[in-house]
Amino acid sequence: MRSSNGNSVESVEQPCGAAEPTNGYSGPVHRTRQTIIEPGESANFNCSIVNFSQGCNTGWHIHDCDQILIVTSGSGWVATETERREIKVGDVAHVKAGERHWHGAKADTTMGHITITLASGKATWG
Repeated sequence: MRSSNGNSVESVEQPCGAAEPTNGYSGPVHRTRQTIIEPGESANFNCSIVNFSQGCNTGWHIHDCDQILIVTSGSGWVATETERREIKVGDVAHVKAGERHWHGAKADTTMGHITITLASGKATWG
């Protein structure tokens, strides 16, 4: 068994994937990932903390499995092609497999969330 209290996640924060500006923000954007469950440690799940700079979002993408997001800092948005919802610390979002979506920080704040997907899960961007 392995445990973490959030202040002692063992992996180092690394730059990750797509980063696009959220509507209303025109500054530079970036996001980082800190792995909670290292690849190969679980046959079932991927789990990481993703931190978004102010006004940063993932851009549109689709997962071939469900995705769970648990907001750990700041506030932001999770959006599908038909709706956009505000998310804040403590909120949990469930995005179903095959649903085109994006998520990230609002234009005036940063945001962090835990993401959980299947270990075999893949994302398609755009």
